[in-house]
Amino acid sequence: MALVGYMRVSTADQNTDGQRDALIAAGVKDDPRHLFQDHGVSGAKASRPGFDKCLSSLREGDTLVVAKLDRLGRSLGNLVQLFQELGDQGVGVRVLDNPVLSTDGNKAQSKLMLGIYGAFAEYERDLLRERTNIGLAAARARGRVGGRPQLLNGPKVARAKELHAAGVMSPREIADAVGVSVATLYRYLAK
Repeated sequence: MALVGYMRVSTADQNTDGQRDALIAAGVKDDPRHLFQDHGVSGAKASRPGFDKCLSSLREGDTLVVAKLDRLGRSLGNLVQLFQELGDQGVGVRVLDNPVLSTDGNKAQSKLMLGIYGAFAEYERDLLRERTNIGLAAARARGRVGGRPQLLNGPKVARAKELHAAGVMSPREIADAVGVSVATLYRYLAK
């Protein structure tokens, strides 16, 4: 049952001294096996090497200690998933600047907090979906269509089909002539 600390700063010119001091004061050993850090890594990044090592070091009964909740991630949905996964592994989380958010110790409080996090994450996803749909509808009303532009227009497709049907050029030559890859040419020919 170890206390394992994680520190993160977003830019290379920042340092983790304040977080380190808070973690050590909370009982985390000043030892590379118990303190993990990332420098110049955004919480929104999927790959955080120090955080990945920290997670792989955690064992059942351990507690992950952070100075602030935002050190773990920026997305509420990601935090809910992380708290759930750690809870399933029997690992608690202690947030030093806001103990109410901690899941170590009080199981009833942990369940309540995960429920609240989950509700906010679902709300956040619904709002994002709603705003996206409103934006897409507004763009369609103005005649803009989303997605990748088509590589071949009507006349180029007709010309490619003519050349292919005539058999005077190889598929590679036809694709080069109309400016697409052979795979794209075959997709348009199949339509």
